[in-house]
Amino acid sequence: MAYPEQRLRRLRQSESLRRLIRETRVSVDQLVMPLFVRSGTNVRTAIPSMPGQHHFSVDQVVKECQELHDLRIPAVLLFGIPRHKDEKAGGAYAKDGVVQQAVRAIKSRVPELAIITDVCLCAYMSHGHCGVVKPKTSSIDNDASIELLAKTAVSHAQAGADIVAPSDMMDGRVGAIRRALDGAGRENAAIMSYAAKYASQFYGPFREAVESAPRFGDRKSYQMDAANAEEALREVALDIEEGADIVMVKPALAYLDVIARIKQRFHHPLAAFNVSGEYAMVKAAATRGWLIERPTWFEMLVAMRRAGADILITYWAKDAAKLLREK
Repeated sequence: MAYPEQRLRRLRQSESLRRLIRETRVSVDQLVMPLFVRSGTNVRTAIPSMPGQHHFSVDQVVKECQELHDLRIPAVLLFGIPRHKDEKAGGAYAKDGVVQQAVRAIKSRVPELAIITDVCLCAYMSHGHCGVVKPKTSSIDNDASIELLAKTAVSHAQAGADIVAPSDMMDGRVGAIRRALDGAGRENAAIMSYAAKYASQFYGPFREAVESAPRFGDRKSYQMDAANAEEALREVALDIEEGADIVMVKPALAYLDVIARIKQRFHHPLAAFNVSGEYAMVKAAATRGWLIERPTWFEMLVAMRRAGADILITYWAKDAAKLLREK
């Protein structure tokens, strides 16, 4: 007797047949590689908590970007580690800031590569928070923070950034940045908003990499509660209304349901950030022989795509591009 299930089994008999009916595909065109840039020259220093990732000086990040472009990766996301920190995040919007220098250098050598810049203040603040802190209450001054974020976004766009990505979660920052960009004649600069950014334990290795851990308190007053999904829909709706061209969910792996709900509701370009803690966990387990690294991270990327992500921001972008070239 023939059973309906046999039809499914018949199409799983070989990799070629499985490829024919595969519903979700990962393409190099969807990949964004995060990169860490710091002051100095000839710097390519390993990040201990993120094996395989490095701090780059401007001259070295240009070389890395050329390699990524040769692999057909369409975009990079730059994070800056300044030499000096203060309570006004002056290095974030300085004309000669490390990110601004990197953007100009990359555009001069690899002009076809799209550059996304992280727009936040935490790495530039002496206290490690994502906004201006009120001295008397130690709370965040939302409006003062927005002013500095808009100033930072404009400076990145003036240096040549294609997309600015505010990651601070201040209220109203997308609209303020859009107005500032337009007012500075940078109408073509797009905004990718960290629209649903959760107060997550998965950021630990990243905070070490950019030296941005808060000196006091935490970021729960302005980042989202991990228990909330409806709130994410409201945050995304507000950012789209204010002018976000792309919205993002961060982290990705523990929030696949949020990615799916956002995509189903808004049909807007959607990025998933496969964050440092997700990366480090797989690296650590693979080192101990508890799982096989390559198929594990590829399965994670497939899950993010299956949930609805159009863009995959991942520290495995370079490895994924090489793997997809082999297929």
